[in-house]
Amino acid sequence: MARIRLFIDHPLGAGQPVPLDGDQAHYLSGVMRLAPGDLIEVFNGRDGAWSARLVAASKRGGSLDVLEQVAPQRDPPDLWLLFAPIKKARTDFIVEKAAEMGAARIQPVQTDHTNSDRIRQDRLQAHAVEAAEQCGGTFVPPVADLVPMSRLLDGWDASRRILWADEAMAGPSQTLAGLPRGPWAILIGPEGGFSEAEQGRLSSLPYVSRISLGPRILRADTAAVAALALWQAALGDWR
Repeated sequence: MARIRLFIDHPLGAGQPVPLDGDQAHYLSGVMRLAPGDLIEVFNGRDGAWSARLVAASKRGGSLDVLEQVAPQRDPPDLWLLFAPIKKARTDFIVEKAAEMGAARIQPVQTDHTNSDRIRQDRLQAHAVEAAEQCGGTFVPPVADLVPMSRLLDGWDASRRILWADEAMAGPSQTLAGLPRGPWAILIGPEGGFSEAEQGRLSSLPYVSRISLGPRILRADTAAVAALALWQAALGDWR
């Protein structure tokens, strides 16, 4: 495997020339000190991973020549992560780990107790790209813009079940083996938990399943990782 991996939003195939924008060219030549002729690995989230040769790179841009496929496309299970944004660095952490652990979509939600009423969707998407580059993935989950949870639930497709990590159920961890397969979403609440009104609505929805994440109440970023690991081990592609 090439030492450097780069996400390229461009079709990939043997003999395909690929343009580089100024930031990508600077990263390869100015930061990683590559020279024309050096090899890297590229992926676009659709066509698997490919080896590519650097043809040229300057401050204005550059180009690659795609050589051969080195890994097939590996898409994650149909699992979304819904979470309430927290402090900046910890929100970044959630997005990065969700991308690494195989979430197919990342959806920030605004709840009654959410600390922030806006996010930088473009910055979080960049974190998802970087995580995929670093972990050897070939898929980059889309990071959606922040949406009120009430609006999200109003338009929810009931065929996608929701796994609610409910801190009120702190106790022995539970197995997910008996849950049905199919599309799922994991829901992680804000610091301080959901409001009583939100808890009531979630409890009334037939497609929502509550789960304990163990005997200790976890921080939101830790809870996201724990819930993703439990789901992937029982119903996902870790089996």
